[in-house]
Amino acid sequence: MTRSKKAWLVYLATRLCGVSVDAAVIALAYFAAFALRFDFAEPSWGWRKVAISCLTVLAVYLAALFLTGCYRLAWRRIAVRDLPRYILAMMLAGVVLSIMRFCMPEINLAHIRPPYSITVISFFFATAGIIIERIIWRLYTSSRVREAELISRDEIDFDNSAAARFLVGKTVMVTGAGGSIGSEITRQVAAAGAKRILLVERGENALYQIDREMRALNSSVEIAALMIDAGDEKRMIEVFEKEKPEVVLHAAAYKHVPMVEMNPEEGWRNNTRVTETLATLSLRYNVKRFVLISTDKAVNPVSVMGKTKRAAEEAIMKLAKETSENGTSFCAVRFGNVFGSSGSVVPLFREQIARKGPVTVTHPEMKRYFMTPQEAVSLVLQAASRQEQAIYTLDMGESVNILTLAEGMISQAGFRPYVDIPIVFTGIRPGEKLFEELDVSEKSCFRTDMAKIYITKNV
Repeated sequence: MTRSKKAWLVYLATRLCGVSVDAAVIALAYFAAFALRFDFAEPSWGWRKVAISCLTVLAVYLAALFLTGCYRLAWRRIAVRDLPRYILAMMLAGVVLSIMRFCMPEINLAHIRPPYSITVISFFFATAGIIIERIIWRLYTSSRVREAELISRDEIDFDNSAAARFLVGKTVMVTGAGGSIGSEITRQVAAAGAKRILLVERGENALYQIDREMRALNSSVEIAALMIDAGDEKRMIEVFEKEKPEVVLHAAAYKHVPMVEMNPEEGWRNNTRVTETLATLSLRYNVKRFVLISTDKAVNPVSVMGKTKRAAEEAIMKLAKETSENGTSFCAVRFGNVFGSSGSVVPLFREQIARKGPVTVTHPEMKRYFMTPQEAVSLVLQAASRQEQAIYTLDMGESVNILTLAEGMISQAGFRPYVDIPIVFTGIRPGEKLFEELDVSEKSCFRTDMAKIYITKNV
């Protein structure tokens, strides 16, 4: 059975359950109205006829809910704007029952039409019950899962004391400071007690946002917002000469695989040549530690983006072998996707869900590694504080099926996958792998004394 067929069967089953719950609420409201009206005593025409008349009431109320389109509204997404429709359905049912009472005044027909007073009381009870049950369901479904939990991986709080000791009082350069990773690096470097942070970012709006955020903290950290392309060697020489950074955290890069695949020359320039330039300048100006933010796509790369990052790793490792013990220390840190980062699949899914779909998935078996920005950067800074000149690999746990992620995000947004929002498969794009390789086993890595941080072998 396909996922789509299964989703429709589940949808029909839940709709049937929903109608059954509504029927129970309406019946309870009807009997409660009799109990209240007759002071909990048995009516003169007996509870048996009340039960028979309840069937008529149920038929009228449920028909009103269907006719007014209430069953086209998902319980998990009930909003204030939906309330008039539910009230209209309840009022329609009340009017129909009142008309039946007017047209059939004889007491011997009481078993197929309720008294006026019962209709009025049960209207209020049933309306409140119908709305409350939907609100309860919405609260339950909205609290079951946070979006970040969809990566099926517990976020871990790490001991950042080593990173703090390493960064405190230092001048730190962050390239790509306005990006998803760069901005989080900036936050954590500031929290670690750096003396001065050089925000290197060529995007005006991105630089403005992170600069404004840092200055709003009113901390003692000095901030220099530098609207510079990290590949502009002349300008970067001026920055190194003037600012004399002690640590360079190089996060600026092109990361979107299809875009780099279509623009290989620019990908090579920005990802590889810029890294070589910054690493060489770091060596020339006695930077203490140069850290390249790398990617799992650099492992056995098949895409242009992966190859440019692998070449960048090789470039800094070559410099590492040429430097003395007292020179600049070079390292790279590999990890997978950052959950919610710009250009990743998560913002794309959010946008598609907001448009009511379709949500596009390249392949039903595609898997990726995910980590939250806070966790990834925490580990990057811990790796930066170490002494090895190496390529570090972060343990990102189990990979996540992208289709499962899409289904979870649709459900988390209050919709039903394949029913409310379709999912379509577009095929693997040029340069993409079905599975990324991020092996932290003994055959590929050495374990360090820091949790989740490994040193990659054979590089």
